[in-house]
Amino acid sequence: MDSGEDKEEKLQKVLARMGIASRRTVENYIADERVQVNGEIAHIGQRVNVEEDELCFDGVPLRVKPSLIYYLLHKPIGVISTAKDPQGRDTVVDLLPLEPRVFPVGRLDKESEGLLIVTNDGDLTYRLTHPSHGVEKEYLVAVQGKVSRGNLRKLREGIELEDGITAPAKVSQIDDGLVKIIIHEGKNRQVRRMFQLIGHPVKRLVRTRIGSLVDHKLQSGQWRLLTALELLDFESSTALAGRESDGKAEK
Repeated sequence: MDSGEDKEEKLQKVLARMGIASRRTVENYIADERVQVNGEIAHIGQRVNVEEDELCFDGVPLRVKPSLIYYLLHKPIGVISTAKDPQGRDTVVDLLPLEPRVFPVGRLDKESEGLLIVTNDGDLTYRLTHPSHGVEKEYLVAVQGKVSRGNLRKLREGIELEDGITAPAKVSQIDDGLVKIIIHEGKNRQVRRMFQLIGHPVKRLVRTRIGSLVDHKLQSGQWRLLTALELLDFESSTALAGRESDGKAEK
């Protein structure tokens, strides 16, 4: 059996391999005390075990375990956002490699398309779906008819749904019947229901952004792995959203 020491590598090598920066730049980051290992300030030459040690950059956890995987998928229309479907319909997991086993973070309904994170990282999934973090999700929505200023204001202020009023949204009409809306909730079919209630049924709905994650080149049905820098930026933005939410709750 391998000893724990056999699995240890120099910290700067690990971070450079992740794509955080070149090894020379990583060493500067460590010297500037921007890197932590298990809650302690790291030092150059320190050896770490990526399976056991917790690494942070500027206080943000780094996802370094080789067993964890993160896909960014452009979900096509007609595919279900679950790992399994009792009715045998196509799921987002069917579009990805068989191993390792993964599951979608949040959902896009069957008729909607766009960006979806699929991973086996349960901790990240919890953080992204927990209301306290308020991760922004941006959609382009084609609806029937031009939306009036009054109805745009209703969307911004909140719509009364069966399961409660929606939080204020950021809304702009790009063209007649084409609206960009940004929300940070996850109510079932929320965007569709919001537009339905103001008299503008949705004709097409595309999620174009999740937090800081955007990819205009990813075509329907295509996927790619998230980069280390994307994960770091994403973690930073979700951590900030969580702190802002906590601050509002205390007021």
